Amino acid sequence: MPHSTPSPTTPLLGVDFTSAPTRRKPITVARGQRRGQVLLLEDLLAFDTLAGFGDFLARPGRWIGGFDFPFGLPRELVLALGWPQDWPALIAHYTSLDRATIRATFAAFCAARPAGAKFAHRACDAPAGSSPSMKWVNPPVAFMLHAGVPLLLAAGADLPGHNWRPRADEIRRPPPEGSKSARGGPAPTCAGDPGRVALEAYPGLLARELIGRRSYKSDDKAKQSDERLIARKDLIEALEQGRSRRLGLRLKLSHAQRDGLAADASGDRLDAVLCLMQAAWAEQQPAHGLPPHADPLEGWIVSAEHLAPPP
Repeated sequence: MPHSTPSPTTPLLGVDFTSAPTRRKPITVARGQRRGQVLLLEDLLAFDTLAGFGDFLARPGRWIGGFDFPFGLPRELVLALGWPQDWPALIAHYTSLDRATIRATFAAFCAARPAGAKFAHRACDAPAGSSPSMKWVNPPVAFMLHAGVPLLLAAGADLPGHNWRPRADEIRRPPPEGSKSARGGPAPTCAGDPGRVALEAYPGLLARELIGRRSYKSDDKAKQSDERLIARKDLIEALEQGRSRRLGLRLKLSHAQRDGLAADASGDRLDAVLCLMQAAWAEQQPAHGLPPHADPLEGWIVSAEHLAPPP
């Protein structure tokens, strides 16, 4: 008897995000489908405005997405600043601030701390090897949170890493007049469609598992070297051969897709695919692979190793 082909599963997204997209540096989205333990890359999209990306997210349809930007702030930072400890209220407050205020506030926090411990970290930073979500330069992930999370909420996405899901009568209900946030989207308490799942991803976590700490990308043309090209090709080969013990998935590409990923010296397309791989792993896991003890204020990076629950 011929082998049956696994039926397609939930549409998957992987997003390499920037808080200031342009035509030269757009937001890159990888779309795919998982069939068994094989992830098929369908296509790659680019959005050169936040509004255009927000419109894409808001289109009808189900998906599970891995997004390369933080969804939460370190609890230590939130407590020190006296900001709300409830995640929706925290996000409403944070996105009401402009970037200059955020920069000044975080810089003052860091200035008062000893060398070597300037930034506060989330619990997921150590196992994921990620930058602190309060960092405003190199990379400016604090601004990515500021720009990205409101787009997810406006699109009605559910963010299970924050243990927040509204009552059924709240989903898609228009917010009361005057409750719009300063970013122009609905108030955070009016979103959360469980069919549109947004997970925090981090491409560096998977890349390091497969090629160590070799650099495979740069936005600086002077640093777009042959060594980085070779590293990208090695990383793509590892994904196609399914070498990730963490994920247990194999990537399926066409020849044109493989060449396109390798040719993108910025690594944006490849990073979007790495996030797509993490979303595909999460689709198969109970609770999307998120640890039950994860702090809902901070959130968690999908596929990061779980730490022991706090005593």
